[in-house]
Amino acid sequence: MITIDNLWKSFGSQEVLRGVSLEVKKGEFVALVGMSGSGKSLLLKHLVRLTEPDRGRVLVENSDLALISRHELQSLRSRIGYLFQNGALFDSMTVYENVAFPLREKTRLPAAVIRQKAMAQLELVGLKNATDKYPAQISGGMAKRAALARTLVQEPEVILFDEPTTGLDPIVSKSMLQLFDRIHKQLNLTGIIVTHEITGVFKIVEKVAMLYQGKIIANESPAQMQNSSDPVIRQFLTGDTEGPIQYR
Repeated sequence: MITIDNLWKSFGSQEVLRGVSLEVKKGEFVALVGMSGSGKSLLLKHLVRLTEPDRGRVLVENSDLALISRHELQSLRSRIGYLFQNGALFDSMTVYENVAFPLREKTRLPAAVIRQKAMAQLELVGLKNATDKYPAQISGGMAKRAALARTLVQEPEVILFDEPTTGLDPIVSKSMLQLFDRIHKQLNLTGIIVTHEITGVFKIVEKVAMLYQGKIIANESPAQMQNSSDPVIRQFLTGDTEGPIQYR
């Protein structure tokens, strides 16, 4: 489904991605973990060509993103949902209007069909009673769920979650991860989630890929990762200050 092949990206003299390779199969849910500033969110942006690599390839269903036309890119982006850290809701729109917005802008569906589809997704994420509220009137967790409903209303095949539990308390974070797990299984989506919620995310993904010093140093099941003897992985998972990882 998604193949990242020897991807490199630098900003000036700073090499962030240094030959990243990763494969995500159709229907898999993969966690992308690593230290803050290691390039995890940057890697996600390459998957929808929001940024261009210095070298290397990104393929989605064998289509090289660097070689496809603008029209083909737009078509591919419509199949990939992107859930931003802050939800990126429009403050001037109600929850319902935010969810319906992609269909109003990108399709010619009748208003009744748009409403049916938007309400179905709002019910799926537990927000059917918050449709007329504005983002400022709802909690952070509700805003993240509204953003998820807006992503799902376009019926994507892939969802990229960019630190979706940032700023949420532990209980809400856990409930969000459980929601992602339920939707992944219910809709058979392919997903990549960037997160620091190690304990919670290990319970819902099939694979964990760790990014360190610009490369993927492990791509294993959660159990394999937790039992790893690699000192870098051990230190990262335990949060020890002593070890090969030097925290700044």
